[in-house]
Amino acid sequence: MSTDTSADMSTLDIARRHTADPLFRLVAYALESAHDRPPATVWSAPHAFHLGSPRVVAAAGWPVAAAAAPREDGLVRLSSLAHPAQSCELPLTGPPLPHPDWAARSYALLRTMARAGYGRGGIDLHIHSTLTAAAGLSSAEPLECAVALAVADLHAGGTRPRPPRGRLAALARAAAPAGDEALRQAVLFARPGRALLFDNGRRRRIPFDPPEHGAKLMLLVTRGEGPGAADIRRALDAARRAGALAAWRPGPEPGRSALVLLPQDRLTTLRTTVAEEFRSRGRPVPRFLNIAVAGAARREE
Repeated sequence: MSTDTSADMSTLDIARRHTADPLFRLVAYALESAHDRPPATVWSAPHAFHLGSPRVVAAAGWPVAAAAAPREDGLVRLSSLAHPAQSCELPLTGPPLPHPDWAARSYALLRTMARAGYGRGGIDLHIHSTLTAAAGLSSAEPLECAVALAVADLHAGGTRPRPPRGRLAALARAAAPAGDEALRQAVLFARPGRALLFDNGRRRRIPFDPPEHGAKLMLLVTRGEGPGAADIRRALDAARRAGALAAWRPGPEPGRSALVLLPQDRLTTLRTTVAEEFRSRGRPVPRFLNIAVAGAARREE
């Protein structure tokens, strides 16, 4: 059945637009390769993290991206750069069909949105995350937010307004009640250099801009096989000995990563101290990733 819709009249040639963000170009090209059509919308959504408390969150400058094009046959075709052999074609209504684990959250959200009147015609969707699961920052919430925003974008047009982000958060919560609502809020409403504080059901932004205070935020990710919990404890201890201002795990234990806030002038010392600790035990030296406190999900125009 044809997938042409009025929204297809405004397809985006992002894959060949040299001024576009490289991540957007990548997912746009991947959608074309997987589904033989250019995207009508491309969104990125930041990973988010807790600042050592369930009530305080911020967005990281490592995004998830989603490229999408509308259909009119009630099907969703899902593909991912991380799972090239596990693309799937699934119905939005009726009994759900078996699907790969990586697609479960997106499929549940798309069906929930279709029941609410958004994206009922179907969608071709390609997703990509700039972080792997080993990094310890949840990709589920940024992925579902990028998908929800893409569907909302395709739904809008003519007399139909784009649903507000609060409505999309509610739909994501209905599709995945066990998800982290604070992380969703950071993905959808964050601002650069700000964290979100949740107090008595209210959300407010507070300053959190490490470079402004001569500090740096790093994600430390341990590597190799074996006792990941022991490795991350040693890494945290070494980081604190080297002068870290704070160090905490970004997600539920056990994990293989930690967030480290340190004075800018202690970066070399910290790297050296952690590396020596791991080499002395015959363990792979952890990776360090820079974390910028980023803004909310955005669309490529």
